[in-house]
Amino acid sequence: MAASLYLVAGKATDSVTHGFVPAAARLGLDAVLLTDRPEAYRSGAHAFGGPVVECDVSDFRDIVHRIGGADAGGEPAAVFSNSDFLQAPAALAAAYFGLPAKDWRAATRAKNKALMRRHLAGIDPVFSADAREVPPDAPYPLVLKPREGVASEDVFLVEDAAELAARADEITARRDDPLVAEEYLPGHLHTLETLGDGRELRVLGSFRTTVSPPPFFVEERLEWAAPPPETPQVLRQLEALGVGFGACHTEFVVHEGRARIIEVNYRLIGDHCDFLLADLLGVPLFEQILQVHLGGPVPGVHVPRPRHAVAEPVIADRSGVLTAAPGPVRVDDDEVRLSYRPQRAVGDSVAVTRTNRDYLGTVRAIGPGPDEVEAALARFRADHRWTIT
Repeated sequence: MAASLYLVAGKATDSVTHGFVPAAARLGLDAVLLTDRPEAYRSGAHAFGGPVVECDVSDFRDIVHRIGGADAGGEPAAVFSNSDFLQAPAALAAAYFGLPAKDWRAATRAKNKALMRRHLAGIDPVFSADAREVPPDAPYPLVLKPREGVASEDVFLVEDAAELAARADEITARRDDPLVAEEYLPGHLHTLETLGDGRELRVLGSFRTTVSPPPFFVEERLEWAAPPPETPQVLRQLEALGVGFGACHTEFVVHEGRARIIEVNYRLIGDHCDFLLADLLGVPLFEQILQVHLGGPVPGVHVPRPRHAVAEPVIADRSGVLTAAPGPVRVDDDEVRLSYRPQRAVGDSVAVTRTNRDYLGTVRAIGPGPDEVEAALARFRADHRWTIT
């Protein structure tokens, strides 16, 4: 029996089923899926052909139990997760078996925004408070958000204490996890994509991010760009957090020469930008990430040939039922390679949330320069229809 990669997963994603699972096979590993949502992986677009083991993936003790049980696969070669929520339990389970892993404390700091702000206060102080305990002299406007949220879900810019209270009441009617209120950080929004092996952290690249107008923060577009000059400031903050193993997707703003972290997602970039990054770099990115978790060194720096790249989600503009939309598409438009992967299927009900959950799919384009890419994107959009009724 081949050595097994134990993939710890919650919500079904293309990153897992179309990225890491095939990468594991190419590395000669048997993949075993541990999940609290087994039905999501037994049929449909995310059907997984290997063993699916039901598990309380939020509890490292159950992960350890399932890996050691008779219903799992062979000897673990790696325990890996690409979920924001599951980095700490996956790291603890990997450590139990003596396998390479992220520091569970760093994973916890990255996920918990209050802990992150507290830990970085010495080098980059940012006002942050429990949303129900904001002092009268707080530096409004503030950004209200779930302490451990994702995808810009329930994130709002609030102008004063009255709006803060109203928005907090609105959110807590839907969910019961803690909320924080943070100082609004102005500036140009960027991402930093990194990969480390615990000894060396390498920058893979950076995107410029366009977000919707306030009070919402929907990511509308990511455009490949050189890491800004302030990037070393971000790397120092990541080092202070203990981030340095595996993939990491960091969002930060640059304003007047100062780089300030918005959030740290201690996993590979999502929303199909992971596939764009792999195509742009021209490297087996998913395999490289898994190899680090198998104990290998971070790969050498790869400088892609000069090209321009854009990831542009198709965003629902109304609620209803998706009655027309393209399926997966991969096409060459002269010198531009375009790919589209749906995130919603025809027949799905769509409720506009003003978050990244409103994505119907993402168009990825790589070409020689901005003009060619923009023209090809415009033609692709004109040639396809997304209809919500």
